[in-house]
This record gives sequence, structure tokens and C-alpha cells, in this order.
Amino acid sequence: MSYRITRECSGCTACAKLCPVFAICGDKNSMHVINEKRCVECGVCGRICQKKAVVDGAGNVCVPVKRGQWPKPVVKTAECSACSICVNDCTSGALKISLPQFRGDIKVFAQLEMPQKCTGCSICESHCPIGAIYMEVSA
Repeated sequence: MSYRITRECSGCTACAKLCPVFAICGDKNSMHVINEKRCVECGVCGRICQKKAVVDGAGNVCVPVKRGQWPKPVVKTAECSACSICVNDCTSGALKISLPQFRGDIKVFAQLEMPQKCTGCSICESHCPIGAIYMEVSA
């Protein structure tokens, strides 16, 4: 089930700005709404909402989480085929394909180039056709 925004919403727009699938709309200082058909249940909206105005599909109130504690993708470089699906699907632009290390180097792979841009939505993980990405919270 889709996440939902409650009447506690102050319209700060933080959730709408970070939603990786653009499922949240609303005017500034007005209650926002999540399009349940677009929502991928990544939880980004709940992690960023300081008003605790987001509930998950089970109806549990989401608790804000500091950005440093959000999960980040880890690429199993030996398994990655550099197909670019994760790079193309990353709406925050946090991933890229590595550069070859030498002429003729074909062992390139996806990498988290800009961790500060990553929202921890895990779309990269779920779209990887070979399971070469997993999400992890750094210690």
C-alpha cells in the first residue's frame, strides 16, 4: 500500500522535493498529497518529514531520520555488468558508471558518485536485474 500524508502536514515541500518518482504534489504551506498509483513505497517522504505527517501502508507514523543514517547503495563491483539501468533510474543523479582504468578496460561498474544526493529510495537495488546492488546504512 502507498504511503499517505496526514493533516499534520505543514506544506514545507521537503517530501515533494525528494520523492524519486514525483508522486507528491501540493502548494507550499498547504497539505500535500501522495499519488498512490505512483508511490513506490520507498519511505523517503517519511524519513524527511519533521512533522511526522506521513504514514506507511500499514498506517504506522513515519519517524524522521537524519540524512546520514539513510541507506545507501553498495555495488558488488565484481558482479556489476555496467548495464546502466540503476544510473538511468536514479532520479537524484547519485550514481554513475566508473571510468575505465586503462585502454581496453571493460570491467567498469556502477558506483555511488554523489552520496550526498542519494535519497536511499532503493530503486537502484530493486531495478538491478542481476542483484549487484544492496542497500546499507553506514556505521
